[in-house]
Amino acid sequence: METKVKTLPWRRTRTKSEPKVKRSSKKKIWQNYELYLFLLPTIIYFIIFHYIPMYGILIAFQDYMPTQGVWGSPWVGFEHFIRFFNSFQFWNLLENTLELSFLQLLFGFPLPIIVALLLNQLRNQKYKKFVQTVIYAPHFISVVVLVGMVYVFFSPNGLINNFIMIFGGDPIYFMSEASWFKPLYISSGLWQETGWAAIIYLAALAGVSPEVHEAAIMDGASKMQRIRHVDIPAIMPTAMILLVLSVGNLMNIGFEKAYLMQTPLNVSAGEIIPTYVYKVGLQSAQYSFAAAVGLFNAVINFILLWAVNRAAKKLSGSGLW
Repeated sequence: METKVKTLPWRRTRTKSEPKVKRSSKKKIWQNYELYLFLLPTIIYFIIFHYIPMYGILIAFQDYMPTQGVWGSPWVGFEHFIRFFNSFQFWNLLENTLELSFLQLLFGFPLPIIVALLLNQLRNQKYKKFVQTVIYAPHFISVVVLVGMVYVFFSPNGLINNFIMIFGGDPIYFMSEASWFKPLYISSGLWQETGWAAIIYLAALAGVSPEVHEAAIMDGASKMQRIRHVDIPAIMPTAMILLVLSVGNLMNIGFEKAYLMQTPLNVSAGEIIPTYVYKVGLQSAQYSFAAAVGLFNAVINFILLWAVNRAAKKLSGSGLW
């Protein structure tokens, strides 16, 4: 005789479409809710200050009028983008931005790795700490002070020109010649950020077991061979992640320093998209046009980030997602 088991109404049976994974993940979240509470302020911060303001990109497709607001301003479609692409400044802005960005990446990315590898080989701890302190210190100088130092050292009567005149040369007007803008911008950035950027590589190298180096020494490996076959592979995943992040910010080079270093005589080499957006958007009150230029810049950044992340995952297996 067959007996039917009656299912109680409050006891819900799991169907095939609801795997155990959902319940187990919810259970894990509940068991570690303290950790998620720690994350909550950061999530709220990003939602309020990064995601909610994104609705403002709508003005890039409008003829924005502050009196009518975002939703009341008339729509113009891609008019501002077409205007930017057809402007005489477009190619100059794009060239300056890309050139400064790639030069900064070309010199600024490998240099901290080299510095970290060299510092890691030092055995005199006092000297190592002294060198670390000296090269870290410029990071804590503000951009305004840094540009002020550049003006003082490279002015016609500055320290550099005094050395040039001592050896019989003529003073060079560094801040007035467009050809010197990019070298000064890149070199000052390397001086300020190289030591600080090397910290994360030193942390990665600290995780390498001394036994691996001892085994390599026993096998007769030289210092260069140990750097090549032990240290570099150890920091490669970290380097790839930082490379992807650097390329993702390729178009967002330092606005403050570029703006402060600009003069009427070197602006042809120093005008970049971020400074142009500031001048057009805030100084000239062309809000929609500036939003269109900024959105174009952000889209290029996103495409570069996606492409480099995909290439990094294929080459090394490490990526942001």
